[in-house]
Amino acid sequence: MSGEALPPAPAAPSRWTAFKFWLWLGCLSFGGPAGQIALMHQELVERRRWISERRFLHALNYCMLLPGPEAQQLATYIGWLMHRSWGGLMAGALFVLPSLLLLIGLSWLYLVHGQQPLVAGLFFGIKPAVTALVLHAAHRIGGRVLRNRWLWAIAVAAFVAIFALKLPFPLIIAAAALAGWLGGRWQPQAFATGGSHGGAQLAQAGPAVIDDHTPTPAHARFSRAGLARVLGLGMGLWLLSMAALWLWGGTQGVLTQMGWFFSKAALLTFGGAYAVLPYVYQGAVEQQQWLSAAQMMDGLALGETTPGPLIMVVAFVGFVGGWGAQVLGPDALFAGAALAAGVVTWFTFMPSFVFILAGGPLVEASHGRLGFTAPLTAISAAVVGVILNLALFFALHLLWPQGWGGRFDALSAALMLAAAWALFRWRWSVPRVLAASALLGLAAQALS
Repeated sequence: MSGEALPPAPAAPSRWTAFKFWLWLGCLSFGGPAGQIALMHQELVERRRWISERRFLHALNYCMLLPGPEAQQLATYIGWLMHRSWGGLMAGALFVLPSLLLLIGLSWLYLVHGQQPLVAGLFFGIKPAVTALVLHAAHRIGGRVLRNRWLWAIAVAAFVAIFALKLPFPLIIAAAALAGWLGGRWQPQAFATGGSHGGAQLAQAGPAVIDDHTPTPAHARFSRAGLARVLGLGMGLWLLSMAALWLWGGTQGVLTQMGWFFSKAALLTFGGAYAVLPYVYQGAVEQQQWLSAAQMMDGLALGETTPGPLIMVVAFVGFVGGWGAQVLGPDALFAGAALAAGVVTWFTFMPSFVFILAGGPLVEASHGRLGFTAPLTAISAAVVGVILNLALFFALHLLWPQGWGGRFDALSAALMLAAAWALFRWRWSVPRVLAASALLGLAAQALS
C-alpha cells in the first residue's frame, strides 16, 4: 500500500459483536482446518482488523503445536485475548456447538436411512471428494508454511517418518521442535515467523485492534497463580466428569470407555484433525469396534459436509457407538446415542480450552522471541507431511476397498481426480465441490 495512507485502527469490538461473529463463524466455517483458518485470517486480519498478521501467526503456530483441533483453539485464543476467559470460552464453544447439533441429526439420518439408494449414492460421491479435500488441505497449509528448503526438508522427513518408518506422531513433533530450535540458532531467518521472506512480506491492511506492538492486556499476562487456577479447574472438571460416568456405568461401561479413550485422543495426538484421525480410526474401529471402517469413512464424509472443526467426526463415532451399545436401552436409541455424542465431544474439546487459557499468557510473553517461535515454525512444517500421509491413507482405502489384493475402484478414482481438479484448477469452494461430487455419486449409482 505504498503511497496510500493506512486507515485508522478500528474500534475494539463489544462482547455482543464478538458473540455474533463467533456464532456466524461456527455456522459457516466449512472446509476443514485449512479453510477455517483461511476464513478467520480473511475476517479477523484483513477485513475487520481485530488482530495483526504477526499476532495471528504467532497464535496459530502455538495452536499447531498443541494436541487437538488447531482452528477451534485459534478461535479460543483470539476470543480470550480480546475478551478474557469469557471471550475464549464463547469463541471456542460457538465454533463447536452448531456442528455438534447438525451432526447428531445427520448421524440419526445415516443410521436409520443410510442403506437407501439415495443416501448410499450421496456417500459414494462424497468419499472421493473428501480424499481430494485432505490433499488440498496439505497443499494450502504447505503453501503458507513451507517457505524455504529447510522447512521443506522437515515436511518431507515427517512424511517419511510416519508413512515408511511408522514412527509415533509425538516423536515426530519432538524431533521437529528440536530441529526448529537448532535452526533458529544456525539459520534464524529461515525459521522466523514468515520464513525466508521475513516480516516485511506479511500483508497488513492497516492498524489492528491488537497490533504488532500492542501491549499484552492485563488478563493475558502470565502469573503462577493464574496458571495454577486454570490447571486446577480443568483437572477438577475432568475428574468430576469421569467419576460421574464411572458411578453410572462402571469402568467397563461404554460411556466410561469413550470418555477415557477420547481424553487420551485429546492429549496424545498432535497436528489437528488430519493427524488425529488415524489414531481415532485405530482405537474406535479396530480396538473398541464402536463402528466399522466403512462407517468411519462415511462419518468423515459427514464431517466434511458440516461446518466446524473436522475432528467433530468424533461426535459421529460417539453417536454410532452409543446407538449400537444401546447405552440408555433399546427404547431410547436416539437419546442414548445423542448422550454418547455429547460425552465424546466434551472429553475431546475440554482440554483445548485448558491449553489455551493456561498457555496463552506464556505465548504472549514469548511474542517476537525466536527461541520460542522457531520450534513452532518447524512443527508447522512437520504437520504438512503428516497431513499428506493422511491423504494417502484415505486414498488407499478408497481406491482399493478390499485391500491391495482386491479390485481397483476406477470410478472412485475418477471422482477423486475430478474433485481435485475442481479444487486446485478451478478453485471451487468446499460446499460446491461436495455438492457436485454428491450429484455425480447419485448419477453413478443410478447407472450402475
